[in-house]
Amino acid sequence: MQNNLIFLPVLVNIAIVFVLYIRLAKTKAKAIQQGQVDKARRALHDDAWPDNVRQINNCIRNQFELPVLFYVLTFILWAMEFTNLYVQLIAWAFVFSRIAHAVIHTGSNYVPHRKKVFTFGCILLILLTSFIAGSILFQAF
Repeated sequence: MQNNLIFLPVLVNIAIVFVLYIRLAKTKAKAIQQGQVDKARRALHDDAWPDNVRQINNCIRNQFELPVLFYVLTFILWAMEFTNLYVQLIAWAFVFSRIAHAVIHTGSNYVPHRKKVFTFGCILLILLTSFIAGSILFQAF
């Protein structure tokens, strides 16, 4: 398997963030147009915006939490040339979990569902971390 293919799920995960930023810009413009924003407070206070804007903004913040670990792990896996089929499948599963998380977060925002998807993604990153640790230990002995 080609080692560089590990970056395809990374690019898709980055695309999620761009899509969310575009959606945020449109939602903010609509909120301003409809007079739902406290213009004097909007620069520094999240509560100056309506809930739908804050919901997308919070989702974007989440894209810079758990996915940061995914990016680091991906680069380690690539550098170690340890990007076999199983690693690829786990990476793609993580990205699909982030898509599901974003859809839930910006849609129903039902926390129990969001938590399940987040936990699933976290478990996938633990697996990737275990693969790296196992590979390092195997090479050391």
